[in-house]
Amino acid sequence: MSIRKIVTVVEEIRTEGGRDVTRPARVAVVAAVIGNPWAGQGFVEDLAPGIDANASELGALLAPAVLDALEAPAEAYGKAAIVGLGGEIEHGSALIHTLKFGDHFRKAANASTLLPAVEKRGAAGVVFDIPLKHITDATIRSHHQTVEVRIADAPHPNEIVVVLAAAAQGRPQQRLASLSTEQ
Repeated sequence: MSIRKIVTVVEEIRTEGGRDVTRPARVAVVAAVIGNPWAGQGFVEDLAPGIDANASELGALLAPAVLDALEAPAEAYGKAAIVGLGGEIEHGSALIHTLKFGDHFRKAANASTLLPAVEKRGAAGVVFDIPLKHITDATIRSHHQTVEVRIADAPHPNEIVVVLAAAAQGRPQQRLASLSTEQ
């Protein structure tokens, strides 16, 4: 696997809705900008060798890094794969939609739910939103949130940006009733 760079972003929200947040809300994002393992090969029917060669290593690299950046236990999490214009969306999906990748994050975060995801193709500097959900119960509305990400010089046409994101809490100032109140 060829890693061009790793980008870490930590956001700390201190006010929301014109009011101080009781406890600053932290969200961390760690992205690896990697060479697309299928670049230049035309249509690849069997993606498994590239998945086997890269997905677990990426998960093992990113999971502890995002939790370290968060500096708190994760309560919500998500993932993304942004493929450069020379690749297929399926290339990014192949790397992140496998237990070989996601189980590293689930284990590190003591999580049990599926990781919500976004995957898309775009030019360098494309903006993408990563959906986050609660780590053990995806129906907990307070933890449904989104973090916006942009890496100015990535992905190049033959790269993929693989990302993990974590939040130490739900949305700041959340006030929605529990889902159970509507059932």
